[in-house]
Amino acid sequence: MRTRRRILLAWLLASAFIGTARAQTPAHVQSRFFVTGDGVRLHYLQAGPPAARTLLFIPGWTMPAWIWMPQIAAFSRRYSVVAFDPRGQGESQAPATGYDHNRRARDIADLLTHLSPAPVAIVGWSLGVLDALAYVHEAGDAHIAGLVLVDNSVGEEPAPVPLPPRPHPGRPLPHDAAMHRFVAGMFRRRQPDAYIDRLTAATLRTPESVARALLDNANAVPRTYWREAIYSTTKPVLYIVRPGFAAQAANLQAHRPDTETAVFTGAGHALFIDDAARFDTMVANFLRQRVWP
Repeated sequence: MRTRRRILLAWLLASAFIGTARAQTPAHVQSRFFVTGDGVRLHYLQAGPPAARTLLFIPGWTMPAWIWMPQIAAFSRRYSVVAFDPRGQGESQAPATGYDHNRRARDIADLLTHLSPAPVAIVGWSLGVLDALAYVHEAGDAHIAGLVLVDNSVGEEPAPVPLPPRPHPGRPLPHDAAMHRFVAGMFRRRQPDAYIDRLTAATLRTPESVARALLDNANAVPRTYWREAIYSTTKPVLYIVRPGFAAQAANLQAHRPDTETAVFTGAGHALFIDDAARFDTMVANFLRQRVWP
């Protein structure tokens, strides 16, 4: 009986934080939609006091908004928290076009217009870093209060070292198997199998052709574009990375005023899940001390 109770409690806790956006989102988190300037219906999650300052979370490649659920829980006590499903991801519509950096930037601009005229703090992870920087490059920083950029290059030197080719390439994995491997590989700390399966299923809502287009378009943009964006804004920046981007972080902090950096060792790409307590504390301090003192 005691074992059954422990299993039931673990299941309930997992369901509260890692369920799908539609079926298992906590009651205080609202599922909402808006329509972009080119007529695409996009989805976001929202929680917290509506009149509070807004904190916008943008996930990585093919990831759903609900991957930020631990941060929604942590920050919605104080802020109006929005977690975005970019086009082609999560519950958002996946049209045939619009996956270049210019359109992704306009999608963020449309979302900010829909949400509030007050400046927001943006937290972007992985491809979300590039989405946030594309927005800054194309729209400026008048509607931004600060940026938290998580584990991707920002165009600073040195350039990321490319992965070596596989020594004995075989037949490529089917897309669903490749995505499962990708999702499981984002974490250094082992996550429950049910969570990995649920997150993989969410990534597979992104059509394979769209997943490829997102990568191709991101890789087609010169590194100088991202560097120009981050140096064009005077708003405070927090750059949180793993050791592979530590040299970029050091150069950014040395050359750009009002920049904080942190290197997370012992964490995977989804470092805000692997080390949520440290991540949340660092972001909370940054918001209180630099963005909205």
